[in-house]
Amino acid sequence: MSAKEIARGAEAIVYETRIAGIKVILKLRNPKAYRVAELDMQLRSSRTKKEAKIMSRALAHGIRAPMLVGVGRASICMEKVDGKLMKDVRISARTAASAGALLGALHNAGISHGDFTPANIIIEGSGRLCIIDFGLSEITSGPEEKALDILLMKRQLAKRLYGGFTRAYARTASGSAETLRRLEGIEERGRYQSRALE
Repeated sequence: MSAKEIARGAEAIVYETRIAGIKVILKLRNPKAYRVAELDMQLRSSRTKKEAKIMSRALAHGIRAPMLVGVGRASICMEKVDGKLMKDVRISARTAASAGALLGALHNAGISHGDFTPANIIIEGSGRLCIIDFGLSEITSGPEEKALDILLMKRQLAKRLYGGFTRAYARTASGSAETLRRLEGIEERGRYQSRALE
């Protein structure tokens, strides 16, 4: 089985390969030499299980994410989703609104993504959005984590697109008013810290 490396992060390397002639993505969490080997394996295994569990939860709630093919001790094999990363295209108002609705659905499922940016959203040929990379995700009902998801996207979107994104989010997510209030608080804390450093 030949595999082509397509991404490398701090925790994992991502490959594209084929199983029984079908394109799949293989995410491998690599060992860290600075950690005790037994502890390293425990950490990689627990993080892999958590990521797969959250992906399964998203799928069970009807959220478009890659279908799981298999899970190993430190590896996840999943469907290869065809399309373009949102970060690589000119983002339309429709796409920004779809991203807001996608995040709202994710939050309704009790999931904070942890890295909700255009780099982790695939636009399929139909225009449907697929969320990828659940490595930093958490199961949570807390507004703080949800607000941080919004903040990450806000920093990536043009101002003209952000309004449509938040309106779609507010229409979709239950408890959106509290989350958006928490976002204002987070931004205010950031401004205060910036002023304190001046």
